[in-house]
Amino acid sequence: MEFRDLKSQYIKYKNDIDSAIQKVLINTNFIDGEEVKILEERLANYTGVKHCISCGNGTDAMTLVMMAWDIKKGDAVFVPDFTFFATGEIVSLIGATPILVDVDRNTFNINTDKLEKAIQEITKYGKLKARAIVPVDLFGLPADYNEINRIAKKYNLLVLEDGAQGFGGSIDGRMACSFGDAATTSFFPSKPLGCYGDGGAIFTNDDNLAELLNSYKVHGKGENKYDNIRIGLNSRLDTIQAAILNVKLTAFINHELEDVNRIYKWYTKKLNDAVETPLIPEGYKSSFAQYTIKLKNREQRDFLQAKLKEEGIPSMIYYAKPMHKQEAFFSLKLNDEEFETTNELCDIVLSLPMHPYLKESDVNNICKIISKSIG
Repeated sequence: MEFRDLKSQYIKYKNDIDSAIQKVLINTNFIDGEEVKILEERLANYTGVKHCISCGNGTDAMTLVMMAWDIKKGDAVFVPDFTFFATGEIVSLIGATPILVDVDRNTFNINTDKLEKAIQEITKYGKLKARAIVPVDLFGLPADYNEINRIAKKYNLLVLEDGAQGFGGSIDGRMACSFGDAATTSFFPSKPLGCYGDGGAIFTNDDNLAELLNSYKVHGKGENKYDNIRIGLNSRLDTIQAAILNVKLTAFINHELEDVNRIYKWYTKKLNDAVETPLIPEGYKSSFAQYTIKLKNREQRDFLQAKLKEEGIPSMIYYAKPMHKQEAFFSLKLNDEEFETTNELCDIVLSLPMHPYLKESDVNNICKIISKSIG
């Protein structure tokens, strides 16, 4: 059994994917080919934003936005503690200071009460200038953007939605990657919409920001790549990857998003009495980058993972170590007691196989093993 079954997806769409790749090979337009522009237009239309700017990967996407916003040393950027390292890393990389915020136990996303408190503390002490919030749509579920945007407006902060896991999610019909002043996603192979290598994209309705991003991603170009008017990056989405993504985006829209939500219901119906299952608030829809359950404690979680492994069922722990305990952030001198929820989640979460090609019989077998193991 696969944790994220990319083989079944490829087999189903092999002819279309192979044909799309072959077209690029024949045309030999490997950088900035027509497939890239087509993909950007389709992604913008799908998410409901004016501009989509593709780039080399999801980390670059966030970095480029920070550069375009002129986030720098002396600035504070607020990020959730319970997420992948890249969200905080990009803040430090450009010289600013990441302010880590504990998360909501039910949704795994940034705790908005603690977010506002952290902003007030930074503003009060005055050593850093509060500039931006980077909420993460963890495991496919959009963060609480109604409250986040209210807070951002109150304190005059920018919002960068990290939709690396959230592409395809929505709130009251509004799609993920449309909620911030800008948003980013990742096309890493295991993401809800993934390519066969690295890739990423930025979304915004801001014309000026889009123009800056298109410059920064190609060595700070002006009229062309040999006219360099600022210091930038080399971060472009390859044409072959765009061709693959165009095929996979069609599949994602046609059935994959609905398939993972049906599988979510299968899991939840079977597991509700055995473990804590994912909470999807009313009006929200998740793209289920992961299906993550909570156990009673670390011992029970580790025991269950071992039992699943014995039965040939893969599982993953996202995340075993919180951001505030990463050695790279020791200089921030953070207080462990401020991250009570994140610390607990790192001990009790377990992600189960989740992808559009998972069979109901497989889900039933997984749930039976879980119930038997911890019942």
